[in-house]
Amino acid sequence: MKYVSTRGEAPELSFEDALLAGLATDGGLYVPKIWPMLEPDQISDLAGRPYPDVATEVIAPFAEGAIDRATLNRMATEAYAEFGHPAVTPLVQLAPGRFILELFHGPTLAFKDVAMQLLARMMDHVLTRRGERATIIGATSGDTGGAAVEAFRGRDAVDVMILFPNGRVSDVQRRMMTTPPETNVHAIAIDGTFDDCQALVKAMFGDARFRQRVAMTAVNSINWARIVPQITYYFAAAVALGAPHRPVSFVVPTGNFGDIFAGYVAKCMGLPIERLVIASNANDILPRTLATGVYEKRTVTATTSPSMDIQVSSNFERYLFELQGRDAARVRTQMASLAQSGHFEIPGGPERMAADFAAAAAAEDEVANCIRRIRQTAGYLLEPHTACAVVAADKSAPTATATPEVILATAHPAKFAEAMTKIVGEPAPLPERYAGLLDAAERFEVVSNDLTAVENYITERARTAQGGAA
Repeated sequence: MKYVSTRGEAPELSFEDALLAGLATDGGLYVPKIWPMLEPDQISDLAGRPYPDVATEVIAPFAEGAIDRATLNRMATEAYAEFGHPAVTPLVQLAPGRFILELFHGPTLAFKDVAMQLLARMMDHVLTRRGERATIIGATSGDTGGAAVEAFRGRDAVDVMILFPNGRVSDVQRRMMTTPPETNVHAIAIDGTFDDCQALVKAMFGDARFRQRVAMTAVNSINWARIVPQITYYFAAAVALGAPHRPVSFVVPTGNFGDIFAGYVAKCMGLPIERLVIASNANDILPRTLATGVYEKRTVTATTSPSMDIQVSSNFERYLFELQGRDAARVRTQMASLAQSGHFEIPGGPERMAADFAAAAAAEDEVANCIRRIRQTAGYLLEPHTACAVVAADKSAPTATATPEVILATAHPAKFAEAMTKIVGEPAPLPERYAGLLDAAERFEVVSNDLTAVENYITERARTAQGGAA
């Protein structure tokens, strides 16, 4: 399997080279040269199988030529062994025809663990075989950072540098990044928004000299190998509800477009998905884009769902590439327009995108009311991101359908104590294994929103820049 850049000016790479590269040298994002397909009988055969086996069958075509099936299955088995539920990503029925897909049973109580725990093992496997070391540099709006730190802490071949917006993540999210004591982990608080953090990471990828000096790679969703494991839970959930013999719909709270793009890929692979619904909070750039065909940045608004407080959805570029017939030149022009003027147009956008997605945004009062209502009527406690998805599901639902609807629950409510207290009068308790988290010593530094300052900070701490060998 070969991978190409959405901007068309970077070399084709193998899976393992794309895994280590993260962002393409032309600033684009890697996607497979062709989409692998699973036939209906292959999808049927996934029913009742352990989650690591499903992951192996779904991911193997993407890793062809880099990681054999036996090794991949061993990695998946190890990655999901410590999840807090034997099903790894269990379904919970919320109402007739409506299900919650709980993606928060991993070590940092967020859906990012499903991908990150496997990605860490894949990256460690490739680096160790090559005798190399890498510096992971990532931006987080909350959950990615903690998941990356947990997955890579203590790994000798990797240093982890995570940028997060200072004061704009929850206490639990921050502490999951700042309390691990391992010296290969560095949490960097940036004075700015998540979009500022993400822009800094992209600028570092664009600095060829810096990128080479620190052997930079990424583990957020700009890295194709971060998207791939997320495709698995779409297949696992759909098969449990009758696929491929009947279609299933999914509603996905999304900011950076990675999680819902994984669902789009599952559909490209042959999974019968009837509807994919984008759920946004007050930062509604994606619903606006689907409605108008114009992608236009606005000011980021702080909400009770901070992981979605985003105005630049990086993975949307992958979808643009597919939507526009893999026209890399057009994508380059659109991305240049976004950088220069803060917007770009998609010719025929609303009609063309409507074939792939529906979308709706949830205001803050709608989120709070939804959490209270579902707690009262179903006895289930949603956190704000998942509540955005329930609101979007209600707003976008067709008048009548027999298709099961799956709402992705991307985080545990305990991660948002302040918001939950405000909404329901008390925080959700942390699972017992996190009893000491709120009292543990933190270790992080605040760095100005300046590329040179951030690059200097990282260069001084990255073992690759100091001449260290794996």
